[in-house]
Amino acid sequence: MSGGHGSQNVMPNYWLIYIFRFLLASLNIDAIMQESTLYRRRERLNKMIDGLGLEDVYGATIERIKAQRGDKSKLGMGALMWICHAERPLSPDQLCHALAIESGSTDFDSGNIPSIPTLVSCCQGLITVDKEGSTVRLIHFTLREYLSSHPHIFYSPHSTIAEVCLTYLNSQQVKALSDYPTADLRGLVHDKPMVEYCSLYWGVHAKKDLSDCTMSLALQLFKEYDGHISAKVLVHKVWNILDGLIACPRWSGMHCASFFGIFEVVAALIEMGCYDLNEGDWSGCTALSLAAEKGHEGVVKILLEREEVNPDKSDNDGRTPLSYAAVHGREGVVGVLLERQEVNPNKPNNYGQTPLIRAAGAGNEGVVKILLEREEVNPDKPDNDGLTPLRMATLFGHKNVIAQLQSHEVSTDSTI
Repeated sequence: MSGGHGSQNVMPNYWLIYIFRFLLASLNIDAIMQESTLYRRRERLNKMIDGLGLEDVYGATIERIKAQRGDKSKLGMGALMWICHAERPLSPDQLCHALAIESGSTDFDSGNIPSIPTLVSCCQGLITVDKEGSTVRLIHFTLREYLSSHPHIFYSPHSTIAEVCLTYLNSQQVKALSDYPTADLRGLVHDKPMVEYCSLYWGVHAKKDLSDCTMSLALQLFKEYDGHISAKVLVHKVWNILDGLIACPRWSGMHCASFFGIFEVVAALIEMGCYDLNEGDWSGCTALSLAAEKGHEGVVKILLEREEVNPDKSDNDGRTPLSYAAVHGREGVVGVLLERQEVNPNKPNNYGQTPLIRAAGAGNEGVVKILLEREEVNPDKPDNDGLTPLRMATLFGHKNVIAQLQSHEVSTDSTI
């Protein structure tokens, strides 16, 4: 047994040495190959290993990328920024298209798309194409750690990416896609590979770092958002809703901004006064319910400040903002909603499920505790199938929730 443990301790060191030597060699291949013999090349590599740490190698390589002439420096650093800060791995086509987008431009010029070999060359060996996953990635996980620990390398990466995404969605070429038949949405991946990423993630990046330019571009998008291809892609990908989106998308800019939780954009849209804040989307879900579901407490608060907002409005299935917050465990939002007298904490959906039943079934102990502290909440109220909060918690094996409910002297007949 002790021998086995000893072997496990040695192996990682061998692998680290191997990886270290490989990275040093790959990032300094030109300097090594200048030597005339195998012996001299090995000596050159050994001197590099003795004199440099991996951080030094990464730092020196990034300086070489920045020192490249023409737009090679911009392409190299841009590729590293996207790979490091994108919300999901990008395919070679996606990365190349992303780097072709000129922030603020109204047109997308396909002639500006670089080739993937060009990008690999501009990055001086720091990126590679993963053929099995069809994605572009950093050469090693230690490079991501290095870039993350040196945030000054990229200036405001998330606002930059958000600006690029919104510029793309506002371009004439992408807006023209809004007339695409719904069934052809999947074909966009081949023709316009960045449409999906930009539609799904511009708001994620903007929420992390919202610049004035991003704000302006977002409001520009929302001026023509009804029926925009990005609205259709977002709804389809997040909720898998496909049929009927062309005729009746019912997904407004207010819904989108509330879904992403971008407080400043929601506030600006409210000030514009061109949205019915109680309007439901295709499922009847209001902007307040969307924000409540995602736990965007700031957006929930600013919406509740408006007198015209109904804090207890149900969607087509009878789910209220409180119901959405309860099932997703948004304790802060639940507390904010319960401050409003109009909110009925016992209000069931069309299936008879109260917010307490939904929270108990999801095992959200914090929400269950908040609801049980309300005198008007009935801890024994069953749904249409006769399932009480206790039976629901028992069904899904949430022991702590069961204990919470039992401490409130619920009927023991409600257990399974």
